[in-house]
Amino acid sequence: MLIAQETEPDYIEFNDRKNTVHGVYLGLSLHYGTIDKADTFISSLKVAYVANQQFEIGFVGTGFYTDLNQLGTDNPNKDLVGFYGGLHLEPIFFGKSKFNLSIPLLIGGGAAGLLNEDVFDDVTVEDDEWKGVFVFEPGVNLLYNINRYIQLEAGVKYRMSSNLSFRPEYSLNNINGFSVGIGVKLGVFNMGRNRYKQKI
Repeated sequence: MLIAQETEPDYIEFNDRKNTVHGVYLGLSLHYGTIDKADTFISSLKVAYVANQQFEIGFVGTGFYTDLNQLGTDNPNKDLVGFYGGLHLEPIFFGKSKFNLSIPLLIGGGAAGLLNEDVFDDVTVEDDEWKGVFVFEPGVNLLYNINRYIQLEAGVKYRMSSNLSFRPEYSLNNINGFSVGIGVKLGVFNMGRNRYKQKI
């Protein structure tokens, strides 16, 4: 008898592509917190590279405004403004899921100054009133992946800074404080996906 077709293939089919994905994004976040018990409003802009949906590294810039008027300071026409930025590091847990948990960390520096507002509503910050400051800011975020291009985040962070002083006008020693906020990240979070895998 003749066999017209072999039942067992004489070759091996395999997929040797590694399931490694990469991503880049631009993020914007808004936070509310306190500095010296005064309401503080914070906004941040971030650009980062995402390695295999497990770790982010990039740069972040942050600006803040603190309403000192509510504290009843000697000069009610002054508020605190500032900016800081630096290296952004963020380990990510459960990166393959819709919801992720992450621990963002900012290491950098910036400056803070007293905002002068006169009776004519002119707003200025004198050059000699800027104080340099080092900032270390860890946090915890909950991330939600809408799709491979959009990610939402919500979390809390604590800002620790080096000492600064505006005496005698304002007895502020640092810009330490908690803040909570939300943000959005726009980019591509899983470039180079393995097409042989259904879920990445």
